[in-house]
Amino acid sequence: MRFLCAFPEAMSSSNSRPSACLAWVALILALLLQFSLSSQAGDRRPLPVDRAAGLKEKTLILLDVSTKNPVRTVNENFLSLQLDPSIIHDGWLDFLKKEGDIVRSDVALDKQKGCKIAQHPDIMLELQREKAAQMHLVLLKEQFSNTYSNLILTARSLDKLYNFADCSGLHLIFALNALRRNPNNSWNSSSALSLLKYSASKKYNISWELGNEPNNYRTMHGRAVNGSQLGKDYIQLKSLLQPIRIYSRASLYGPNIGRPRKNVIALLDGFMKVAGSTVDAVTWQHCYIDGRVVKVMDFLKTRLLDTLSDQIRKIQKVVNTYTPGKKIWLEGMVTTSAGGTNNLSDSYAAGFLWLNTLGMLANQGIDVVIRHSFFDHGYNHLVDQNFNPLPDYWLSLLYKRLIGPKVLAVHVAGLQRKPRPGRVIRDKLRIYAHCTNHHNHNYVRGSITLFIINLHRSRKKIKLAGTLRDKLVHQYLLQPYGQEGLKSKSVQLNGQPLVMVDDGTLPELKPRPLRAGRTLVIPPVTMGFYVVKNVNALACRYR
Repeated sequence: MRFLCAFPEAMSSSNSRPSACLAWVALILALLLQFSLSSQAGDRRPLPVDRAAGLKEKTLILLDVSTKNPVRTVNENFLSLQLDPSIIHDGWLDFLKKEGDIVRSDVALDKQKGCKIAQHPDIMLELQREKAAQMHLVLLKEQFSNTYSNLILTARSLDKLYNFADCSGLHLIFALNALRRNPNNSWNSSSALSLLKYSASKKYNISWELGNEPNNYRTMHGRAVNGSQLGKDYIQLKSLLQPIRIYSRASLYGPNIGRPRKNVIALLDGFMKVAGSTVDAVTWQHCYIDGRVVKVMDFLKTRLLDTLSDQIRKIQKVVNTYTPGKKIWLEGMVTTSAGGTNNLSDSYAAGFLWLNTLGMLANQGIDVVIRHSFFDHGYNHLVDQNFNPLPDYWLSLLYKRLIGPKVLAVHVAGLQRKPRPGRVIRDKLRIYAHCTNHHNHNYVRGSITLFIINLHRSRKKIKLAGTLRDKLVHQYLLQPYGQEGLKSKSVQLNGQPLVMVDDGTLPELKPRPLRAGRTLVIPPVTMGFYVVKNVNALACRYR
């Protein structure tokens, strides 16, 4: 079982609530904006610039964007989130309450009165954090031993889970257990049918998936399932859903395969041949680095950043062979495996992989990306165990506020170097462009947002040309904050540290206005967003 949810669509004020979203369990976003997120700035100083001796700045880069038509349009909930199911056993769902009482299975959700976060004593919060730390050690032991404990979801847990999602205005997608098998290795759907009937009796609006990383079933559970059989299992699940009125048109996603190596591609091929038309989107997972051997400079390697592009093409080739145009989701994305690496996976440096992933996926037509995860055990999450936002949280929040679903083509001059024979040029300056999020009322429709990654150890100068020439620009430059440099778990926006105003209020994300016609100066080893105002781009005027 896995839980995921979509990031809030737009948050124009510092403490506004998330809108409807899409992906697995909607647990996380309520946490995102409503849980206590205390943070102290402390004694931190900006990251000093480390310039390599003899490294000179290159020629001025000219940048233009095609504004007539988008090259892609991705899902409104493109950036989504995941939460590990172990969160249920740790009691975090009990922090949701309605009208002074913790939500329980025998309490009907009162949408007129709504829900709010319980104000639990500090001692209870400390106990929860201790339990979370203990569970983290248990999960790490499971990962290294390939021995996993079972998770049993009770009716009460499902009630709390769904109430949590519904109360937060989020959509729930639930992954059923695919490992219950009959003697002939077909899926045993008896417990799933009981869950479906119970959910239907409660009128729960849920979408569905079956299993997780089926390519690893033999290694992790001693029983392999090939693609053809998995396809038959999905058809069986569809047949269970159709007679249930509330789920007759429910969305179904899968098969959630792992990294597309040869055997995994064979599994996907078998699945698509049998059940490609059964699913609403094809899903797979990606991990960049082995978390046990990662180093900070790994996050800056362009060769590593580009590994995702090849995987996308492999998945698309199989999907388009059987169901041309079928939506594809990157359902589980982590920077580092094995739970991540402390002070690296949760640091500013990891943001380069994350932001480049968002740009590359949208450019290549992937409809949704689901980030692992908002909060769980390990170091790949967006908030720490005290619910303090980590660098990728702020990066994701800015992305959701500023970036819309329409992808625009970028044209540059002065960036590419002529490759030597046998050498591939991998850009250390990466520029992506979208229509500005139309939910963001600070910008009129027709505005364009660029996001730029500079992996060079020297600053880069970009001159806006063509349709972007002489336009006002709002800069949102993210840099590490503190003496840890790239390993910092704190960030600054345009030179100001980002910290929570109080336990329930996000800081105002203030842009730095740049005068019309000014050259954009991108500091070394940084990333940022640049809203080009009032472009009146035809591609961005309408939804």
